[in-house]
Amino acid sequence: MKETPLSNCERRFLLRAIEEKKITFGTDYGCCIVELGKTRVLGQVSCELVSPKLNRATEGILFFNLELSQMAAPAFEPGRQSDLLVKLNRLLERCLRNSKCIDTESLCVVAGEKVWQIRVDLHLLNHDGNIIDAASIAAIVALCHFRRPDVSVQGDEVTLYTPEERDPVPLSIHHMPICVSFAFFQQGTYLLVDPNEREERVMDGLLVIAMNKHREICTIQSSGGIMLLKDQVLRCSKIAGVKVMEITELIQKALENDQKVRKEGGKFGFAESIANQRITAFKMEKAPIDTSDVEEKAEEIISEAEPPSEVDYLYSFLNIFLKDAPIVLSDSEEEEMIILEPDKNPKKIRTQTISATQEKAPSKKSVKKRRKKRATN
Repeated sequence: MKETPLSNCERRFLLRAIEEKKITFGTDYGCCIVELGKTRVLGQVSCELVSPKLNRATEGILFFNLELSQMAAPAFEPGRQSDLLVKLNRLLERCLRNSKCIDTESLCVVAGEKVWQIRVDLHLLNHDGNIIDAASIAAIVALCHFRRPDVSVQGDEVTLYTPEERDPVPLSIHHMPICVSFAFFQQGTYLLVDPNEREERVMDGLLVIAMNKHREICTIQSSGGIMLLKDQVLRCSKIAGVKVMEITELIQKALENDQKVRKEGGKFGFAESIANQRITAFKMEKAPIDTSDVEEKAEEIISEAEPPSEVDYLYSFLNIFLKDAPIVLSDSEEEEMIILEPDKNPKKIRTQTISATQEKAPSKKSVKKRRKKRATN
């Protein structure tokens, strides 16, 4: 069957979806952040030795958990599993666990007694649409980056080694399924790859296809009540195949670069991935200053300036005249008057403050004298 080429509109949306992806790794193995446009998802993988399930005694356990917090969007309610969260968790399980992308039999330590339980926790840091695509990429990247501790079995005794004693062991991954979302508008007339949060509000239907780089469809889900034709589904599967190939190459390059930096002893982690321009965005660079013609410019400014006024002359005269005159300060509550003379030391005259009421009120002696005069008369 001959494949039809992609249209310009599909190429534009496809390139937008590919270019807006970024993968960064943490200091520990199994920790990563995936940015799909403005949507950010944190993935963390942990492991634990547990007893296997009764019906699968030689297989390990995989557990996926996606959390939607209010930090990502105010619409998410804390402590309550919404219908969207249940749907996303089920889709992740079908995409990653039911597709057998991880060899669960390699997680068995002792048949029927001890197996590895791999737990993948996904936290939505910022919501701008297309959560399932970002969550599936973060989950598979964290699983590929994860290393479990090495163990040895002697009889019934299981020995667990630290990373310093033995190098951790990576997981056995067969393929990398990745979800690709398609939004339909006007009853399937228009198709959009990787819709954002505003586009998801007005779309008529959503089609999610999980596929690996071998063009094998792992799961497919349609929601929104829209009826799709066979040609539309085939068209979406072809676009998903191209997009999955590009994302898989991006994941492999990111894993190779991280492994290379760790072997060479370079700097790695979330802090090292932040660009310097984001931290020093408000720092001004030092500009070179030319001081060759400073004197000429100063003379020009002085010549063009206006002559000083008489007040300025008076202040300058007083500054020169009183340059060597000592000024004595006192802590008393009386006011001080300082008389400044040209060739003599400054004389200090203290005057006591008299209020207006005290000036009007006569003294006691004057009152007594007046009484004596009246008596003699």
